[in-house]
Amino acid sequence: MANHQSAIKRTRQIAARREHNRYYAKTTRNAVKALRLTTDKAQATELLPKVSSLLDKLAKVHIIHKNKASNLKSKLAKHVNKLG
Repeated sequence: MANHQSAIKRTRQIAARREHNRYYAKTTRNAVKALRLTTDKAQATELLPKVSSLLDKLAKVHIIHKNKASNLKSKLAKHVNKLG
C-alpha cells in the first residue's frame, strides 16, 4: 500500500490513464477489424483514412508502437486496394 500522498495520487493517475488507453486501443482494434471484414470497396475506401488517423494518434502518444501502426496501415491499404 502507498505510504505517501504523492504515491497515492500517482496510483490514481496511473489507473485513470490505463483506463483511457485501454478504451482507445480497444476502439481502434474494433475499427481495424471492421475495416478488415468490409467487402465493399466504397465503404472500405471511406473507412481507411479514419482508421489510419486512429492508428497514428495511438502511435503518437505511445499506446502502440509507431512501427506497429505503420504495419497495420500498410496491410489495411493493401486489403482496400485488393477489393474489387
